Amino acid sequence: MLHWLEKRFCVKESGSRLRSEIVGGVTTFMAMSYIVAVQPAMLQAAGMDFGSVMTATCLASFLATLLMALWANYPIGVAPAMGHNAYFTFAVVVASQGKISWQTALAAVFTAGVLFAVLSRWGVRERIIEVIPVSLQHAIAVGIGLLIAVLGLEWSGIVVPSRATYVQLGSLSSAPVLLSIGGVVLIGVLMARGVKGGILLGMLAMCAIASAAGLLEFKGLVAAPPSLRPTFLQLDLKGVLSRHMIEVVFVFLFLALFDTVGTLVGVATEAGLMVDGKLPRARQAFLADALGTAAGALLGTSTVTSYIESATGVSSGARTGLASLVTALLFLAALFFYPLISVIGGGIEWQETIGGQPVTLRLYPVAAPALIIVGSLMAKSVSRIHWGDVTEAVPAFLTLIIMPVTFSITDGIAFGFISYTLLKAAAGKSREVHWGMYVLAAALLARYIWLC
Repeated sequence: MLHWLEKRFCVKESGSRLRSEIVGGVTTFMAMSYIVAVQPAMLQAAGMDFGSVMTATCLASFLATLLMALWANYPIGVAPAMGHNAYFTFAVVVASQGKISWQTALAAVFTAGVLFAVLSRWGVRERIIEVIPVSLQHAIAVGIGLLIAVLGLEWSGIVVPSRATYVQLGSLSSAPVLLSIGGVVLIGVLMARGVKGGILLGMLAMCAIASAAGLLEFKGLVAAPPSLRPTFLQLDLKGVLSRHMIEVVFVFLFLALFDTVGTLVGVATEAGLMVDGKLPRARQAFLADALGTAAGALLGTSTVTSYIESATGVSSGARTGLASLVTALLFLAALFFYPLISVIGGGIEWQETIGGQPVTLRLYPVAAPALIIVGSLMAKSVSRIHWGDVTEAVPAFLTLIIMPVTFSITDGIAFGFISYTLLKAAAGKSREVHWGMYVLAAALLARYIWLC
């Protein structure tokens, strides 16, 4: 069996060993497994069943990572994407105030997955990527990171609503806030010291402390997986045909394209898998992401994508799809830890006095630190923006600041694209802009004119 695995995944030819692949696969899972608890907590806010989403998340991650292992032979884990889940919940479902159901949002994810598969199969993906300026690509990543971090601050109670200033500092002496701050510090220290799976370990530690303090009720460790029935095949495909939902599909597709490209190139470069600046078997890798997204939507979860956390497995020696096979099997095993995951991702009702009025907040003191940390990690791309050029800096800034303050990735992208083309044209640099950018900017501008 071991000999077959070694031969099937070309372990020796890749300069690796079976032990390194297994350790790398476990390390990758430890680094990205926080999504198993965070994803159902996030989508629960959209009205979806926590247990069903957890099951869907584990199964979608298993299937997509398995495809990455067997088809593309890359040491890359695939799971529902942070940022995409926030867009799904808050920018699409919650912001619509009942006009868009989570079933319709799932249909949009499914449609985006199918389109992504078609684009990957035909090689159109590369041409689309070339249209978007590098500065805006990085600004979008930073903006999504800031949005996630703001959400984490809100979930922790560190930031609370305010009538006068929109938001204000919460009570720093309250138990959930202290627990969240402790979680951020602990996870930060673990990651700074190079501890593998620092986010997961930090969440588990905070879960234990919260349970001991009586904030959370520990319900056990292992149980049968929750039913998938509440979300399985619950797509509203008719609802996705509206003009507004076509825009949502575009955003899901756009995010999937850039997340996948950035992660695959980044991890492959670190692993030494790039050949003459190109990624071998790129089409298979993109198809694994795309089909994983479509399957995930059918199961009941938002867009899946390759995880940059896979770099931790690569740093531990992983070089082939065998590591991904190990990661996939661990996602399958995670199905049976629902009692623990429901505590980690579950929220608590907390009474707070804001502006002299008692307010009940729904807080997630264990999951919130993970959002804050992940958001901060995504913000590192800000250094790659060309701040010395006003025609690059202003559109990038508008993109990254609009997303968190409006909770809308769509509006951030729109403001960035429109301002980029206008500034470049006004500065006499219109030739620096791909014609496709003008088409996209015109379409986004027409959208705002239509809404007015």
